[in-house]
Amino acid sequence: MADLRNNFVGIKSPNPFWLASAPPTDKAYNVERAFKAGWGGVVWKTLGEEGPPVVNVNGPRYGAIWGADRRLLGLNNIELITDRDLYTNLREMKQVKMNWPDRALIASIMVPCEEQAWKAILPLVEETGADGIELNFGCPHGMSERGMGSAVGQVPEYIEMVVRWCKQYTRMPVITKLTPNITDVRRPARAAKAGGTDAVSLINTINSIVSVDLDNFAPNPTVGGKGSHGGYCGPAVKPIALNMVAEIARDPETYGLPISGIGGITTWRDAAEFLVLGAGNVQVCTAAMTYGFKIVQEMITGLSDWMDEKGHRNLDDITGRAVPNVTDWQYLNLNYIAKAKIDQDACIKCGRCYIVCEDTSHQAITNFVDGARHFEVMDEECVGCNLCVSVCPVENCITMEELPAGTLDKRTGRVVDPNYANWTTHPNNPMARQAAE
Repeated sequence: MADLRNNFVGIKSPNPFWLASAPPTDKAYNVERAFKAGWGGVVWKTLGEEGPPVVNVNGPRYGAIWGADRRLLGLNNIELITDRDLYTNLREMKQVKMNWPDRALIASIMVPCEEQAWKAILPLVEETGADGIELNFGCPHGMSERGMGSAVGQVPEYIEMVVRWCKQYTRMPVITKLTPNITDVRRPARAAKAGGTDAVSLINTINSIVSVDLDNFAPNPTVGGKGSHGGYCGPAVKPIALNMVAEIARDPETYGLPISGIGGITTWRDAAEFLVLGAGNVQVCTAAMTYGFKIVQEMITGLSDWMDEKGHRNLDDITGRAVPNVTDWQYLNLNYIAKAKIDQDACIKCGRCYIVCEDTSHQAITNFVDGARHFEVMDEECVGCNLCVSVCPVENCITMEELPAGTLDKRTGRVVDPNYANWTTHPNNPMARQAAE
């Protein structure tokens, strides 16, 4: 049986599944129940500085995006950091850590961008026995208007400065949580590394308005007739998160920097994709808020079964395995040729492949043959774009098949070249011609 034990920057947990800092980790009651369900660790909901806690709205805090089957695709969240007293949180954290010494307990922290504020809170957190801290540089709403959250996370110089303070004033491992609301996520990651961070976690939520109420003309969620931008999370953000994790994992300046992957993780397969793209563990929020804490049991079983099936003994066997296969577009093999093929036995003759190909692509699929409804790919027109596969409602009915080297591509009239070639040397590339001259 695969060994799922996780050691992330010296923080040990029985599996790589942590709950992210969010409403599910707001108090001891939640966290105890999460640990009983099987979660390997939690990042406690973000703590603020000593004094009056923040004030949340007393109305709707979430907006939603659903699929056609009412499956939740994304949440827009306008809730702020914990609105509970700092010392109440600290007492509960200490007790939970005593009760569950084998589980990871991380304190998420957000205080003003002032050295004294960080110097003051770090010893208080350290005294709880927490395994580490996560610096919340990601919140795009509410806290950012106060000069915290993403307002710090969007400025690499601030990130480096705060990380240095934290490394100076605490023995605990420092995880820097990054905002996706930035042009190039590698820059804040580099800054965090320069400051001495032990790891980064990403992504935090994406700045968003998910919908507008067309009766009162206000964004959702609507509070007293008004709405605000919030943080978007859930399955819909996973592709963005995977790309940003991969960017940091393969950047020469941050290569080897431990990453805690966050963003739309709902199944074991989602988690595995983050791990093979370089994440050392994963954090989950929306899935727990949608299905409850016990969803982790399916994640654990699914990941373990897949690893057993593939012969992977432990997490080290899979972590980062896909990173070498992530490249820039200019290095993709232009001599690779593939064509779509429709399994006639599996085809339900819905016609979706034909419609999208006819209207928006390359007119490469028939709809009638010999007077009968029949959908078949015409190789002489197919560019191998994969759109028909993407819209087909029947899994594996349409597949992409590579043309072997030496065979004729009916669309171009050329024989498939076995040699690798990319855009950097292509004759149509003006930079390539310039280099040749």
